[in-house]
Amino acid sequence: MDAIQNIKNLEMKMSQQQIKAHKHTDVNPILDIHRSSVDIQKEMPVISGITEIDRTHSLRGNIENHIGYAQIPLGIAGPLLIHGKNHSRKYQIPLATTEGTLVASYSRGMKACLLSGGVTSICIEDTLERAPYFQFKDIRTAISFKNWVEAYFELLQEQVKKTSRFCRLVSLRFNQEANGVTVHFEYSTGDAAGQNMVTIATDAICKYILAYFPDKPTRWYIESNASGDKKCTLRSLYSSRGKKVIAEVRLPRAVVSSVLKTTPEHMCQYFLNSTMAGLSTGTVGNIGHVANGLTALYIACGQDVACVSESSVGILRMEITEEDELYVALTLPALVVGTVGGGTQLATQKEALNLLSCNGADKAQQFAEICCATALAGELSIAAAIAEDHFTNAHKSLGRKK
Repeated sequence: MDAIQNIKNLEMKMSQQQIKAHKHTDVNPILDIHRSSVDIQKEMPVISGITEIDRTHSLRGNIENHIGYAQIPLGIAGPLLIHGKNHSRKYQIPLATTEGTLVASYSRGMKACLLSGGVTSICIEDTLERAPYFQFKDIRTAISFKNWVEAYFELLQEQVKKTSRFCRLVSLRFNQEANGVTVHFEYSTGDAAGQNMVTIATDAICKYILAYFPDKPTRWYIESNASGDKKCTLRSLYSSRGKKVIAEVRLPRAVVSSVLKTTPEHMCQYFLNSTMAGLSTGTVGNIGHVANGLTALYIACGQDVACVSESSVGILRMEITEEDELYVALTLPALVVGTVGGGTQLATQKEALNLLSCNGADKAQQFAEICCATALAGELSIAAAIAEDHFTNAHKSLGRKK
């Protein structure tokens, strides 16, 4: 019920100035919000409380020693207009959080994007890796091992196919240190996030190696801790882990002024100074609070929330164009998301994915593009708030109990 009231409140606050700004496009946020407020109970009956969670549904594969549910408030941000690889439409974004101001902040950034013609968000790479480690008696044997694995690559691909209908081994690379070799196996995982899938596939490869490589390793591990799984790494920044997505938007000066309450110059100055400060403290990437939006969206949509560790690593670019627009782009190289398996078929998470038209097969890249566009909207809003000293007052107003 709170989600419905929030949407109605947002509808009431839409100003005449913003409506006029829409006349040059076919996008009408008022109509979209109204349609959502009318349809949301029908679209999300479990989330809105109309329908009880089916407690007889098996949670096998999701949790052990189950005793109940941790209920986290879910709000709707948007609409956010996204132009993706194979989709172009407005989305209402479900965000599950206990942090006041988060939904409002992301909604403001989405409004700025909407009035600017939308965000272009494209998934350009899609692989997931597992990195087992093998140690041998000497460096010559380790070198021989690398040559053997490369020569038998196609046979290793066949071992992977036996473990899954969807998992495929697409490439490999090596990192040798002394007499030890880490093998980075990269896979495509269909529409699953794929962590379990690639672990099982890698185990099959390792067992094949143990059976057929002439010189047995002195020790080996299914994961060397080099794949970047659930951790922030420099490698996640410079080579994709999961889905690499780039989102961009061009904001007219009038939109920056009316919605974000700042100027392109102030935004760029804050962006430069915050980037320099981040570099001085060893921050990986130069983003503001991507983890905020991704965590809320991951919880709402049944993703492995711990993967926000690598998913929130990214690079933000901000500059003023020759056309006097504010150009903003966000690159997220390690979005580990899926639309099948894991928690995606739990009752409320399934409803949230349905709201985004991202439930089931052939939707994972679309969902990743929504994630990146959402994160970009959040970066706009927080940068503007800090640049104009609105950040503290916003948290005083929305982030505290009255």
